[in-house]
Amino acid sequence: MKIKAIHSRDAVYQKFEVLKTNRNKRYKYGEFFVEGVRNINEAHRHGWRFSSFLFDAERPLSGWAEELLKTVETDVNYALDTDLMAQISGKENASEMVAVVQMREEDLGGLPLSDNPFVVLSDRPSNRGNLGTILRSCDSFGVDGLLITGHAVDLYDPEVIGASMGSFFGVQARRVSSNDAAFAYVDSLRASYPGLQVVGTTAHRETPLTRVDFTRPTLLLIGNETDGLSRSFKEYSDILATIPMSAHAGASSLNVGCAATVFLYEAMRQRGEPG
Repeated sequence: MKIKAIHSRDAVYQKFEVLKTNRNKRYKYGEFFVEGVRNINEAHRHGWRFSSFLFDAERPLSGWAEELLKTVETDVNYALDTDLMAQISGKENASEMVAVVQMREEDLGGLPLSDNPFVVLSDRPSNRGNLGTILRSCDSFGVDGLLITGHAVDLYDPEVIGASMGSFFGVQARRVSSNDAAFAYVDSLRASYPGLQVVGTTAHRETPLTRVDFTRPTLLLIGNETDGLSRSFKEYSDILATIPMSAHAGASSLNVGCAATVFLYEAMRQRGEPG
């Protein structure tokens, strides 16, 4: 196990900082920052590749941290001075260990699908917490994959990963470069799964979600928090579905993370227990 000591805000330390704060640098290095016991454990459980662990050189490590340092293959690990560890940690009480993890390929063609796939597309998600919630719901209900389109928050943002409560690492998520690329991928799905339906979501009164047959191969389109689905995705949908609201409700719609969860619950209720 190779360990290097860091005593100052040198170039290596500054790299860790930009992995937390700069999406362009994350993609330049092909790495991202992970904090939290559950997140690190889930990354390890799902076979993600670790570049480094960072830990406080002056703090006795727990058995959990020591075991990871001994058993998980990395390029190099770093022992930081206490004040530096406190600065790099995003928590009020600094984590005893954080990780730098390598990104995975985002090839849509390599997205593993079941015989009766259920895929979710999130159109321009703009809130980190909502995207984390959608990832968590996709994980909970056995979704095959999550596609993210348009000018959106970064999938690898530490706040997104934190909000997913570890589910980030169990979901096959892919960024899609353009709507045209998304449409091309869906066309390929239609060729492989002739019964595939594209279900768009809307806050306006359309087909109640309970009347949609989610037992078919399905692509579910979730709109942006403010603007809903873009016109091109609405026009591409085979059906537009909505969550019925009480006639006496003051709310006209649900938070997009909550709405996605309701749709996924209904879909998996129709399909039976997630596998």
